[in-house]
Amino acid sequence: MEYRKLGRTGIDVSVYCLGTMMFGAMGNPDHDESIRIIHRALDAGVNFVDTADGYSFGESEEIVGKALRGRRDDVVLATKVFYPMDDKPNHGGTSRRWIVTEVENSLRRLQTDHIDLYQIHRPRPDTDIEETLSALTDLVRSGKVRAIGSSTFPASQIVEAQWAAERRGYERFRTEQPPYSIINRSIEREVLPVCQRYGMGTLVWSPLGQGLLTGLPQGPARHDPPWRPDAAALRRRPQAGGRRAARAAGREAGLPMTQLAMAFAINHPGVTSAIIGPRTMAQLDDVLAGADVRLDDEVLDRIDEIAPPGGDASPTRWPTRRRRSPTPGSAAAESLERLTADAGVHALRAGLADAGVRAPLGGADQAGFDQVEAGEHRRDFVVGAEVHGVPAVLHRLDDAGHGLGLVVGRECGGTTDAT
Repeated sequence: MEYRKLGRTGIDVSVYCLGTMMFGAMGNPDHDESIRIIHRALDAGVNFVDTADGYSFGESEEIVGKALRGRRDDVVLATKVFYPMDDKPNHGGTSRRWIVTEVENSLRRLQTDHIDLYQIHRPRPDTDIEETLSALTDLVRSGKVRAIGSSTFPASQIVEAQWAAERRGYERFRTEQPPYSIINRSIEREVLPVCQRYGMGTLVWSPLGQGLLTGLPQGPARHDPPWRPDAAALRRRPQAGGRRAARAAGREAGLPMTQLAMAFAINHPGVTSAIIGPRTMAQLDDVLAGADVRLDDEVLDRIDEIAPPGGDASPTRWPTRRRRSPTPGSAAAESLERLTADAGVHALRAGLADAGVRAPLGGADQAGFDQVEAGEHRRDFVVGAEVHGVPAVLHRLDDAGHGLGLVVGRECGGTTDAT
């Protein structure tokens, strides 16, 4: 097993990180089997384990806690906070109130006195980043947390968090956890370069494209998260052709698709570790069999032909924050589907217009901005824009193509949801 530095933290982690979302009611409810899977990964040299409070409402953390008894000091343990743990107000999110409460719950479930990497599972636009960073800073200084990180943050908010930490003297995010696979390379455009610029480690999730690259379940899963389409819907998507082409490339290279996909994910110099999420021992063994596989330039060039760098043909789109949801099957819904499948600002503008949004990058408030004057279009950016006369850069809010982000001047560094 290869080990790499986790950003500039000085911590060595395995290039495979064991993700535990599938342990518990969301995947494998058998605690004993899940513990055996964890032990098998540790015995194979994996020293990086990632979980979250929201995985099966804390059950995954409990399984990890039991599995690490007597082995805790050998493991870099990461968990996350954000998703609601029940239907009560304030029992979720990124407020100081919730973070300082929920970290104690995670520590109890994990049966440990500290967390090596505490991550914000998703950005929360309605909570000041300073509120979140101040709480995380206190946890680091108290010894309960060693380092902090973000997960699935757009590049603009990663930069904003870095600026806020520098400006206020807070601990800064040391890692980012974005999606990355052969069929979803969108982080190559902005997120990975930003992480490299700030010396952040990256632990990428879904390197197998949520199963699209390696085969899809034939029946309904025990638990399908709301953000995952059913298997039949995935097969109908046009990107299934990309999957077939990628599998053909694997055959040309003499590699199973699992090994090709994992080797691709850890090949990028900006990637520290790729998260594997087995539900069964067989799935784990299948992934571990390719731990030493590395791809040569010829194979990488072939992958670039199939899935161009920076592109995104992934099957899943994060739930879009809109003023209203279009009627399923309507022209607006189809337009928004086309919109999320394209990486260009011009397609973004056309898609919003087709969906009935007037002046999507102009001065009207229909796209969520007041007095925005669009400047020059450059792929995912509109440079030279102005907001109330202040120079700004308008860009996509996230790498899945949902929303627009707004950075207004260096001192402000704010973001605005535009969908």
